[in-house]
Amino acid sequence: MPQVALHAPGTPSWVDLASPNLDASRKFYSALFGWKAEVTDDPAAQGYTMFLKNGKQVAGLGGLQMPEQPSAWSTYVATEDADKTAKAVQEAGGKVVAPPFAVMKAGRMAVFQDPTGAYISIWEAGEHKGAELVNEPGSFSWNELNTKGIDKAKAFYKKVFGWEAADQAMPQGGSYTEWKLKGKSIGGGQENPAPNVPPHWLTYFTVSDTDATIKKLGELGGKVLMGPIDIPQGRMAVVADPHGAAFAVIKA
Repeated sequence: MPQVALHAPGTPSWVDLASPNLDASRKFYSALFGWKAEVTDDPAAQGYTMFLKNGKQVAGLGGLQMPEQPSAWSTYVATEDADKTAKAVQEAGGKVVAPPFAVMKAGRMAVFQDPTGAYISIWEAGEHKGAELVNEPGSFSWNELNTKGIDKAKAFYKKVFGWEAADQAMPQGGSYTEWKLKGKSIGGGQENPAPNVPPHWLTYFTVSDTDATIKKLGELGGKVLMGPIDIPQGRMAVVADPHGAAFAVIKA
């Protein structure tokens, strides 16, 4: 079981959901993935919830920070120095949306937009080290940038996190970018020409059965956005929860 004690700097370490209805989201994801929802005791956390799978923290849940904010999953990349990373983001042509700030004793975080417009966050670990379980059913296994301007994104992420881009041709045309850090595959990216889809990072969750998960998702009020389809890595689908937050599920 791929349990993680500490995520290396430059690797995706955490994902969390911003939702307009915390109670409804707790119930939906607990039923879909078999997660246990633990609400943080401190009132300052405003109901922030840790989702656990087999007793291990796998994802988080918090409220929207502003009424116009859409419900969405966020990807966090581990860093040893949030301030240094924020400076690198600016120098590489990104935008600092929320400068580094402390999250109680859990750690420090910041939110950015890359030059293509996709939002991404960083996490400087304190008491919270990030996901304790990955690449297992009910935990995240992949993070993928869908954008317009992948070449611009490649240059940005190399400068900020040291990611090297390895491109491979796709059967349906175009190419897929696999990002590597010190030779290890840590994420992906691709050009997304759909006009009504803004640049975004997509979180993949591993499941035991993609089709059974999709059926369950529909029963719980979610919907399928794409698929299911078979790819070399497994059977996957892109879906959305009842509040419209998109994510992917895959049986590896």
